[in-house]
Amino acid sequence: MTVRVRIAPSPTGDPHVGTAYMALFNMLFAHHHDGKFILRIEDTDQKRSRPEYEENIYKSLSWCNIHWDEGPDVGGPYGPYRQSERSDLYTKYAQELLDKGKAYKCFCTAEDLEEIREANRESGRSGYDRRCRDLTEEQIREKEAAGIPYTIRLKIPLEGECVYEDAIKGRVTCPWADVDDQILMKSDGFPTYHLANIVDDHLMEITHVIRGDEWMSSTPKHVILYEHFGWKPPTFMHMPLLLGTDGKKLSKRKNPTSIFYYRDCGYLPEAFVNFLTLMGYSMTEDREIYPIEDIINEFDAKRIGTSGAVFDTTKLDWINQQYIINSIPEKSLWSRIKDWQMNDEFMEKIIPLVRKRIKTFGDFFDVCDFLFINNLRYTPELFATKVSPQVGCYIYQALLWMLEENEVWSGEALNEASRQVAEVFGVNHKKVVMKLLFASLMGKQQGPPLFDSIDILGKDRTRARLLNSIEFLGGISKKKMSAFQKCWNAGDCKSLVE
Repeated sequence: MTVRVRIAPSPTGDPHVGTAYMALFNMLFAHHHDGKFILRIEDTDQKRSRPEYEENIYKSLSWCNIHWDEGPDVGGPYGPYRQSERSDLYTKYAQELLDKGKAYKCFCTAEDLEEIREANRESGRSGYDRRCRDLTEEQIREKEAAGIPYTIRLKIPLEGECVYEDAIKGRVTCPWADVDDQILMKSDGFPTYHLANIVDDHLMEITHVIRGDEWMSSTPKHVILYEHFGWKPPTFMHMPLLLGTDGKKLSKRKNPTSIFYYRDCGYLPEAFVNFLTLMGYSMTEDREIYPIEDIINEFDAKRIGTSGAVFDTTKLDWINQQYIINSIPEKSLWSRIKDWQMNDEFMEKIIPLVRKRIKTFGDFFDVCDFLFINNLRYTPELFATKVSPQVGCYIYQALLWMLEENEVWSGEALNEASRQVAEVFGVNHKKVVMKLLFASLMGKQQGPPLFDSIDILGKDRTRARLLNSIEFLGGISKKKMSAFQKCWNAGDCKSLVE
């Protein structure tokens, strides 16, 4: 049997380090067993999927030296490899489940679902209440004749338990009472992850599903789908979650999670990949620095941990330093640095911003050092304005919300957002908001044109510096965040400043 594994990222946002983490271990496993590694694009979320996000998946994984044998960009015998191009297959198999009585049409409206959620809040229950599960054929025909849209839901057994073997966790059991009747087909005719994932894995002959622990709660739904279809399930292997240094799931709300952030900060791809292999895996003799060929040759699933893996950038810094010292000859180091940020294309973007601000060439880095420094040196005096540090945190958070909502991180977008934030908080744009932005993004109180600089600094580093500034100023507690969000949603935060 040829080992076949896959990753199936969604092109709905920035390329996450978790995607690289799972892609890496799938690739390692496939190469160790002389198998195939497949990249599949799960783009059924038509509202959020974008071609540029798909392209970023290719770029980010390629930067990590992670390469696939089959995929949308390279082809293969099991294509197409985009879910949006496989719609007829999902419709066919959803109908098969309906015909077998293993799924049902759900005509619940948004109002019905809100009513269910409200009832669940009062009762402490969770999930869908299955009110459409036992509709008669006549009731179904009436609703269809009335043009009421419907989803297709999976019929989960009402008693007993799901039992399966996980190659990492061992024997896993889950009462069916804890599993919801999952939606398989949305009312727009597109499948959810659960149906498309199973159909694609079966038709692409995936032998091992290697994914993160967060999918364990979904595995019973997948196991029962394989059973309903009469298909042999793959071997499941659930990897440890990536955790922040606070012990909680790595979140972009607190941590830089875009692969491009680490690329743009000057980490070496080989060091970054080495670091990722330490996430939940231990090499023999407790080695921490090794070429990827070593882990491919020695790979053993028994050495995968069962607890969360801490994504500690201090460790990443150390590993990267070891690679700089031991893997890059002195004569090649300047060439690697130039390839990183000091190439002609990058420098030509900077020159128009600094040309009128330097008296000598020696002033160049005094003016634009913030574009090359990862960790700016913050001081309380730097952030001193007429508002308190807590309000400063609110202002940064409001800017993050606005930029994330619009999904535009250009200098122009930040300029517009900063003016709106100043108005909502009732503060002076130049003396408060702009001063906070200079402090956060440049680490100084003045410099080259701020918003032009943002276009060079880029989304990922801009975002990270706003988050770092919130942390430096003391952060926002859950209680204060809740109160702040109410004021923000109401469009008036002036009371927070007073």
